[in-house]
Amino acid sequence: MKIKDGFMLREIAGSWMVVPIGERVVEFNGLMVLSESGAVLWNKLVKGDDIEGLAMTLSEEYDIDQTTARTDVESFVSMVAERGLFEE
Repeated sequence: MKIKDGFMLREIAGSWMVVPIGERVVEFNGLMVLSESGAVLWNKLVKGDDIEGLAMTLSEEYDIDQTTARTDVESFVSMVAERGLFEE
């Protein structure tokens, strides 16, 4: 999985926000606010990580078990997919 080009992750006033740039502004109206863990996952998705890699990162970064990490990752990936932010 990989995030489409044209989206930037920025920390603004202590919050992580996904901001569309260029032509993506027309497709994606608004911003998406992420938690700190969401920002970690976003950065991995920009590089094309898969669910297993994302779950491992979350588990190591936040010292949680793999089952919980995978559940959280699947929820996050679903949210991103619903917004149409993955490359086809």
